[in-house]
Amino acid sequence: MIASQLQPPFPPSPGAEILPRSSDLLDRFTDVRGYSLRLVDGLSDADATVQSMDDASPAKWHLAHTSWFFETFLLRDHVTGYRLFDDRYAYLFNSYYEAEGARHARPERGLLTRPSLAELREYRAHVDAAMAAAMAGFSEALLDLVELGLHHEQQHQELLLTDILHLFSRNPLKPAYSDVQPAKAPPASPLQWIAGSTGVHQNGHEGGTFAFDCEGPRHDVLLHPHALANRPVTNGEWLEFIESGGYRDPVHWLSDGWAWVQTERIEAPLYWNRTTDQDWTEFGLAGNHGLDLSAPVKHISLYEADAYAAWAGARLPTEAEWEVAAVPGLPNSGLVWEWTGSAYRPYPGFRPAAGAVGEYNGKFMSGQFVLKGGSTATSPGHIRPSYRNFFYPHQRWQFTGLRLAKDL
Repeated sequence: MIASQLQPPFPPSPGAEILPRSSDLLDRFTDVRGYSLRLVDGLSDADATVQSMDDASPAKWHLAHTSWFFETFLLRDHVTGYRLFDDRYAYLFNSYYEAEGARHARPERGLLTRPSLAELREYRAHVDAAMAAAMAGFSEALLDLVELGLHHEQQHQELLLTDILHLFSRNPLKPAYSDVQPAKAPPASPLQWIAGSTGVHQNGHEGGTFAFDCEGPRHDVLLHPHALANRPVTNGEWLEFIESGGYRDPVHWLSDGWAWVQTERIEAPLYWNRTTDQDWTEFGLAGNHGLDLSAPVKHISLYEADAYAAWAGARLPTEAEWEVAAVPGLPNSGLVWEWTGSAYRPYPGFRPAAGAVGEYNGKFMSGQFVLKGGSTATSPGHIRPSYRNFFYPHQRWQFTGLRLAKDL
């Protein structure tokens, strides 16, 4: 895989020709859909089939599910005469939409040796051709649904990368997904504290551009005196936490986190490997490489992030603190998803959309925590202050890190 294949589609440059919305969306549809295919260019059918854990999905499934989304919610329901590519795919590639009926069990997605990767490329081509023919006649409401589908696919592009990384990490050969070696991070700047805003502020998406439903409604938040670190925690700082016995001292840990550490025998971030008593390597998309001490630590759980913050005499920022600080620009954000101490719950006045698409976010607002910012694997359209990523506190196969906060 070459460097250009890892570059996601970018929005048009300022001053570009203003096209009718359907034409603009069709261009974006082509770019986004094409990028998904480029992500699997270097994978064998076996690479794209295997599922390494219940939380991850095979690359083939990501390609098919994102096509199923457009086929199900746009082509099947709103395009007269559309022919389903294969009516069995509705069962195979539905994810969690109860309104769409029964579906293949998530932990068994890796058993789908058929259809092949080549057949799923044909499925995507079938859907893409039908979308290209129909989009000019879509209403504004349907174009909104296309927009949702594109952002949904961009989410799956990041998941495809994180899932293939986890899969390759389980292979003793430690194969590389990409031959593009990560650039060495510049020396980390000294940790500094930036006083945050206080008083009543507004959180949530302002409107006018795309946002997922969970990013609104916009609402008031009250911020007390606090400060945020000027950058995420680095690998070098995390190494100090390890060497000081951070994973062995229960005083730093939440009760659930300490139970998780003991049960799972956690000793370091996911993908760290000790070569000697002193040296560590880290497995990434380009394979194993020496630990970059200046780079942000990643692939840590909320439990680990919270324990490190307690060890450092600090805490995790709240979602509101992080978002208010990010509106004028939060230094060094967008490198890793940053855990917050805020539960993923609905904003005041939130109402899910009617129908199956209303299942997209709302029903997951239980037991998970919010992450902010974005990572190096995130498509640019997903990096905005109001974006709410969310995972369970033990999960860490995503590019997740932390930024410290403290009370003033």
